[in-house]
Amino acid sequence: MSLTPNRVLTFRHAASSAALMFALGWLSASAPALAQDAAATVQTPAPAADQPAAQQSTGTDQAASAPDKTPPPPVSKNPFVNEHMDLLSTNSLWALFDERLVVANGQPSWLSRGFGKTEFQGTSKGGYSPQLSLNEADIVYEPRFSDSLSANVSWAWQNHHENRLDLMEAFINYLPAQTGPVGFQLRAGLLWPEISLEHTTGGAWSVVNTITPSAINTWVGEEVKMIAIEPTVRFGLGEHNFTATAAVFEFNDTSGTLLSFRGWALDTLKATATADFPLPNRSQFLDLAQQNATKSTDNVDHNPGWYARIAWAPPWPVGVSAYYYDNRGDPQAFQSDLQWGWRTRFWNFGLNADLTPTTKLLAQSMFGSTLMGFNHNGEPWVHTDYQSAYVLIAQKLGPWTVTGRAETFATQEHGSEMPPGSGENGWALTAAARINLTRNLTFLAEAMNVESDRDNRVTLGRLASPFESQTVIQASLRFRI
Repeated sequence: MSLTPNRVLTFRHAASSAALMFALGWLSASAPALAQDAAATVQTPAPAADQPAAQQSTGTDQAASAPDKTPPPPVSKNPFVNEHMDLLSTNSLWALFDERLVVANGQPSWLSRGFGKTEFQGTSKGGYSPQLSLNEADIVYEPRFSDSLSANVSWAWQNHHENRLDLMEAFINYLPAQTGPVGFQLRAGLLWPEISLEHTTGGAWSVVNTITPSAINTWVGEEVKMIAIEPTVRFGLGEHNFTATAAVFEFNDTSGTLLSFRGWALDTLKATATADFPLPNRSQFLDLAQQNATKSTDNVDHNPGWYARIAWAPPWPVGVSAYYYDNRGDPQAFQSDLQWGWRTRFWNFGLNADLTPTTKLLAQSMFGSTLMGFNHNGEPWVHTDYQSAYVLIAQKLGPWTVTGRAETFATQEHGSEMPPGSGENGWALTAAARINLTRNLTFLAEAMNVESDRDNRVTLGRLASPFESQTVIQASLRFRI
């Protein structure tokens, strides 16, 4: 029997689903034993060398006259775990599920090749539509090989992604103990650079206080994923601490495709090793020149890119950072599948501050440009400038964390083959609440309103108005096993 493309696709999805179910079933069955083994390796620390002798022991005579009733430390039954290593336990292998209830209105989503700004959409007439689904499931493996060497390997199943189950990150992390005025760290592999202030580093790369990241960090999650070698140096000057990072990378040549053809968006999708993102309708010429999807981790021209980051932590509860990115893409390079190189550069600035012991402020701003195609009339086919910024405040209220975020975003198009009205302007307001119900169960609620103006909705999307106002209300249960 011959394998048609549809049969191959069906077999691939079936195999991916079976692998995910097997791994999650193994985790559930093994969790008690692994947790017991991990706990068994915890040892009582020895007394400090400078601790007074009277506090270290009860005295020689007393020790001789009374038997020692202290039980011996438990011995781990797990050969993969000790005080310096953790190759297999519930601390190093775990899964995260995100069950989502969503009510949204608005135009067709960009995932349906429309011009909507989120991953959700309303009814055929734009009215509110409910949806209940498992939005994401992640398997995360974070082995610790020694006190200084660890790794992060994660797989993600994403309900709205083209390849639903795929490798998300895979990198090693070398972090030796700092014994002098200068510390060193090295990450290498498939990773996101340290840009977002809203996400956790490593693990499942999840947003902390909201469900949906800002437009800036949505785009970082979609199109700023690469294979990189990233050394970092940490040092202090008096009471001021600094972190400097410089990295070289490959496999991020298509970065900028979504920003130009779709514009900014606010969603929870993340780039993976092999998956594509769909593109909306373009001009007749660019529909022929560019494939209808873009792959974030593609290596079109084999030119290594680079990025650099500097962060400053003064002796106050404030931190600032600056980041520059240049993928050094060749905008005239292309492959037989019509994936193009894009020359994408941007600056990102970040600020985090503890306004009070229970109030945190985050702010980011980004601006840059991206180019693609051959020159015509003094401009490449696509030349997009882009900007965005947000301010976020998170307030602790007992067991709850309440968050508000305001942001703005825009693009300007100068490309010779882009249709008129390809730029956009927009803003969004987000309110969210978070509570940890148990150690492994977190509840989040979020209301978000996104308003934007893009003439392509009329010229290419055949809609009545270039303006859209969309409201998305979500509730999320995140469960970790």
